[in-house]
Amino acid sequence: MPKPLLRRLDQLAVAALTFVAMLGFAAWLAVHQQAAPGLIEIDHATPLRYQYLVNVNEATWPELAQLPGIGQVLAQRIVDSRDTEGRYRTADDLMRVNGIGPRKLAQMQRYLLPLAEDDAVAQQ
Repeated sequence: MPKPLLRRLDQLAVAALTFVAMLGFAAWLAVHQQAAPGLIEIDHATPLRYQYLVNVNEATWPELAQLPGIGQVLAQRIVDSRDTEGRYRTADDLMRVNGIGPRKLAQMQRYLLPLAEDDAVAQQ
């Protein structure tokens, strides 16, 4: 019969310490389960409200491409027009960009920050 690593008394001490540690963990778990009982019902969580607004005089084309109906090509045209013909003073100035008409402007207008001479741009 091989010689044991620990004496009988040491084995009992290790077993007692393990038992006390397990009791302590169970008590800790019980306390923390009461603090957060159950899972969060994500289907019933209050939706977060956010609003994406863009300043057409400072936005880069990737920011403009996030607007509805505006893709990469049209966003680049808006930036190019701003760089060559100057800043947009009103939202109607966006119609100078090839591909933006009254319908497209109305579609994206609620996402635009007010311009210096256009107070009605971002109102809902």
